Amino acid sequence: LVQFLLAAGHKVHLVITEAGWRVLQDELDWQASKRKDMLVKHFSSATNGLTYHPIQDIGATIASGSFQTEGMVIIPCSMGTLSGIAQGASGNLLERAADVILKEGRRLLVVPRESPLSAIHLENMLKLSRMGTMIIPAMPAFYHKPVSLEELTDFMVGRVLDSMHIAHDLYRRWGD
Repeated sequence: LVQFLLAAGHKVHLVITEAGWRVLQDELDWQASKRKDMLVKHFSSATNGLTYHPIQDIGATIASGSFQTEGMVIIPCSMGTLSGIAQGASGNLLERAADVILKEGRRLLVVPRESPLSAIHLENMLKLSRMGTMIIPAMPAFYHKPVSLEELTDFMVGRVLDSMHIAHDLYRRWGD
């Protein structure tokens, strides 16, 4: 998603939780100890549009309602983060930025990928949905007959972009 948005000329403000860094390390072999180096390595083609904010930087621009954004996507969204947002905790920059998005009436999209879901998870998702949050579970479709993990990922990124009203051609649409 970040790569697509940057390539399309959008500005991206990136916040990664400690758990998020762990996932990047475990699943994509990112070196969490070299965070800025990893960001430059993976987004070097368009780093001028990328602003990275440390998770505890509660004074970052995105923590203020006066900072204009088109919306916010949390992908993937852990159940802990989802719970914090649903409760209005604002315990870190990610939760605070989401709180600002909600209070300002802007578009918030969360992409949970946890499974199975408990009643608590579902109640928190329902609470956020009632506040206007778009919940997009990481559940790819198979009608476009994906043959690689990249195609499955592109489908999910495409669904997020659809919800943000950003044009793309990342997957074949139903009926095409």
